[in-house]
Amino acid sequence: MTPDHSRFMARALQLAERGRYTTQPNPRVGCVLVRTDGATPEIVAEGWHQCAGQPHAEINALAGVDSAQGLTAYVTLEPCNHQGRTGPCSAALIEAGIRTVVYGMQDPNPKVAGQGLQRLHEAGVDVIGPVMEAQAEALNPGFIKRMRTGLPLVRVKLAMSLDGRTAMASGESQWITGPEARGDVQRLRAASCAIVTGIDTVLHDNAALTVRAAQLELPADEAAAAAAQQPLRVVLDRRSRLPQGCRLLSLPGPVLLVQNQPLTYPDAVARVETLSMADQQSDGGDLLALLQALAKRECNEVLVEAGSRLAGSFMGAGLVDELIVYMAPTLLGSSARPLLQLPLANMAEQLRLDIVDVRAVGHDWRITARPVARDS
Repeated sequence: MTPDHSRFMARALQLAERGRYTTQPNPRVGCVLVRTDGATPEIVAEGWHQCAGQPHAEINALAGVDSAQGLTAYVTLEPCNHQGRTGPCSAALIEAGIRTVVYGMQDPNPKVAGQGLQRLHEAGVDVIGPVMEAQAEALNPGFIKRMRTGLPLVRVKLAMSLDGRTAMASGESQWITGPEARGDVQRLRAASCAIVTGIDTVLHDNAALTVRAAQLELPADEAAAAAAQQPLRVVLDRRSRLPQGCRLLSLPGPVLLVQNQPLTYPDAVARVETLSMADQQSDGGDLLALLQALAKRECNEVLVEAGSRLAGSFMGAGLVDELIVYMAPTLLGSSARPLLQLPLANMAEQLRLDIVDVRAVGHDWRITARPVARDS
């Protein structure tokens, strides 16, 4: 890997990041076109995938030059080789006369992995990679997991006091953390394809679970684009207790109600669907089935925003990829609710975590942790 490869791939990764809130269910991809026949290689065009159904990163980059003959393309993900809502990017690069393709990572879909690279190679294009593969994978953890396992990436978001409490005994929980942390959660929601919660959270907080542009702290056009793609709001409500007039149903965006006996909500502003499922809040098998159903709906990243019981069920079932805990400098007392309802009897049952990030968010702290496999 040459310094030029690192430099231009780093720029492609930066471009891909610009699609963080708008490309789902597609991956975030960036591309730069480089002229290498001069004294110093230089970028002549850039592109990134901006929204599902719109041109991919390579096509957007090619649109920025009159002729791509002899150029080198740096792309964070193997160019696609199939016809979807847009044509195959591998063919577009070949037809444009691209001489070299440097890629960040191979397509994670085992059914098509390597096919785009093979097509380029057979057409006489020099293919180099992977380059900065770990960084390329970090762009799309949910897409990669769904392609490889048939399950989405699951993050559980929790807010707690310094003494590890998430709500008062009554269920009251607004607000433990400050506005900066709540803005950070808005960006987590915007990057997610679905938000999963339990009916008790909706009833206690009258939660809407929407992405609100004004709280994203992004440039106005980016915030508007992110808020325009509301995540699927999933409510586990096995006894069909969701009231007709709640905020969740009065705001636009898709809603999936997981109920034993699905009801209709004719006056809802939201687009409501129902899914029949058994006792979702105690059976890990049912939670797994729910995640499988969400993956079939092309959900890459799922955010669980729920109380200690449902969050504990996900954790106990081994379905959590990442815990994101916002810790506020406050005490709620011993009668308040714990972080997770996770009945463990002895030290041998403890669930160990790797803390991968700790940072201040306003007056609060955000801790990101990943479960450690029991056999490691």
